Amino acid sequence: MKLDVQKGVGYALVALSACCFALMPIFARIAYDSGVDTTTLLLGRFLIGGIFLAFLAWVKRSPLPPKKSWPVLFLLGLVGYAGTSFCYFSALNHASASLVALLLYAYPALVVLLGFVIAHENVSRNNLLALMCASGGCMLVIGLSGKGDWKGIALALSAACVYSLYIIISSRVVGTRTAMAGSAFIILSASVSYLCIALSKGVSLPESALGVTATLAIAFFSTVVAFWSFFAGLGRIGAAKASLVSTLEPLVTVISAVLFLGEKLTLSIVAGGFLILAGLVISALPSKGADSMQQYPAAADDSSCR
Repeated sequence: MKLDVQKGVGYALVALSACCFALMPIFARIAYDSGVDTTTLLLGRFLIGGIFLAFLAWVKRSPLPPKKSWPVLFLLGLVGYAGTSFCYFSALNHASASLVALLLYAYPALVVLLGFVIAHENVSRNNLLALMCASGGCMLVIGLSGKGDWKGIALALSAACVYSLYIIISSRVVGTRTAMAGSAFIILSASVSYLCIALSKGVSLPESALGVTATLAIAFFSTVVAFWSFFAGLGRIGAAKASLVSTLEPLVTVISAVLFLGEKLTLSIVAGGFLILAGLVISALPSKGADSMQQYPAAADDSSCR
């Protein structure tokens, strides 16, 4: 079996992104305990992270995305990512965290479905089997219990749908060479939404050094590193495989909660972890048929940016 180095790097980058995103609830709990509210935390996350990533892109002279994609990138941040987070956090007011998380992680299946409908991609047996393993693993890790009214369910499913479209569109406009600058563009665009909310309702700043540190950790690890590595990997392995690798996120979150917050490790978490890892291995195996998870040409080589 010939080793595809580029795909291997892509898997590693998206896995790094999933780990960084997974640490956000841990940092967020510390920030909330210091008096920060959700709007302030998300504003700090996107504004600080976006400025840092833009500065880093400028220092490294990262190529800019083509000008024709700028409106799309702006909307991806302003509507796509900000919309996902708004629906997700609003859903938590109407449903349990476990139910919201389970519904949100319907997005890998939606990405495969949208890839088939929008891009007319074929779906191989390996891809379907990997999707079943990853989805089943997420159910076991997050838990099958949970309560919520129709508003919470609708908002959580809306978050999954918006995020699926966000991934599909991102894979076509953000390439590997422009991943850093494109990520900065999207993150700063997302900050505009929360800046408007903060101007209308005010902010609640952290009251301790630990809270400030947690907020900065979210901005750097769960935003700068997470966004850049996701888009850098997305261009190498494609939208659907990237969404499957991202199912590592709930597993890493739960393990982090066990290690740092004293939560219990259960048999269902262990079994779910094995299923998620099995799904990732299966998705990486070569398939005889056309692979629905191949990268989009525009995202893979940035030919429009040269």
